Amino acid sequence: MPITNQQVAGHAFLRHMYEDPYFPDRVVDRGRAVLLRLCERIEAEQPSALEDLYALTHAATEEFNLLQEEFEAAGSEIETVAREWIAEEFWFVASVYGFTNADVEELIASRDW
Repeated sequence: MPITNQQVAGHAFLRHMYEDPYFPDRVVDRGRAVLLRLCERIEAEQPSALEDLYALTHAATEEFNLLQEEFEAAGSEIETVAREWIAEEFWFVASVYGFTNADVEELIASRDW
């Protein structure tokens, strides 16, 4: 399903991670794909309550949890700065879809990075 939200379609997800050679592009690509799938799910399911959005973002966060092993295998990790960048992307997604009152920590509450 193609993304219909123009802000999302034009957004450079994880741009900072791509700009930093510490993070391998092939793994960052997978993180970007997680975020795009999250957007697709939001557009398809159209959550109306924060709890519904959180369920979707928690599932996406679980996918990022699995990527941690891939970052480590490539000599990298989701460290402090990357955590902030990823959290900002989750906040961007929530706000673009109208959830400006979402708590960024709750969006990624299931993280283990």
